[in-house]
Amino acid sequence: MTTIAVAGATGKLGQRIVADLLERGADVCALVRSGAAGDKVEALARGGASIARVDMTSTVELAKACAGASCVVSALQGLRDVIVETQSVLLDAAIAARVPRFVPSDYAIDFMKLPPGTNRNFDLRRAFHERLDKASIQTTSILNGCFTEVLTYGTPLLDLKSKRVGYWGEADQKMDFTTMGDTAAFTAAAALDATTPKVLRVAGDQLTARELAEVASEAKGTKYELVRMGSLDELTAWIERERAADPASEAQVFPKWQASQYIRDMFDGRAKLEPLDNARYPELSWKSVRDVIAALG
Repeated sequence: MTTIAVAGATGKLGQRIVADLLERGADVCALVRSGAAGDKVEALARGGASIARVDMTSTVELAKACAGASCVVSALQGLRDVIVETQSVLLDAAIAARVPRFVPSDYAIDFMKLPPGTNRNFDLRRAFHERLDKASIQTTSILNGCFTEVLTYGTPLLDLKSKRVGYWGEADQKMDFTTMGDTAAFTAAAALDATTPKVLRVAGDQLTARELAEVASEAKGTKYELVRMGSLDELTAWIERERAADPASEAQVFPKWQASQYIRDMFDGRAKLEPLDNARYPELSWKSVRDVIAALG
């Protein structure tokens, strides 16, 4: 039976990846920090995963836990200490354990198309890729655009209370959205597929702001107004002011200005996903933005 090691298995995405791998008949070794929350670890074990409590700074411990795996999947989330440093230790461990394949924690728009310095969290992933691209292991990045669930968080992109869809720049710029569940299902399939290329791109749905307003109106049975919030340059200026005004926010993974960087980069268009690999695993289905909005109370 194929064994897949998953780091970040107690996170929202990681839990889903583990569940989908188990459903596909894989053995899953969940790599969890020594002090990880007991209830989440117990849930993974009840679901059928084997648990390896490890020091995530120890190449030796991680290599021992990864031994015999055909792929290491990272669903780690954090700042430089996690995305660059911890993932580098995980990568070294996978190589030491002679694991053939590694899936990094990317799960984003195509950030490599953006200039350095554009987006802090993308810069961290780019920094890790400098190490990853030199490694003696087969790697596959999963790029899924924006998690569709973000649309339910009350951002200006979709304001459910005021029934408005806000946009910057152009209202007809296509954006990529994929639910966390669909991303996890695709990642599980890719982890078990030894023939994957260096990059796989998927989008559960692709909508412009104008189309998003129409879809939200249909899904909720009430009119959603399309509102131009400003230019991309104006949004960038706001981001810079907010970031400078709150130095402590640099320690947060998703401060408000970081979320706005992501939204701006979606409207920018350069990081648009193409071509898409949705059809690579025909058994998978894709949840639309309309499905997600319609399911909201």
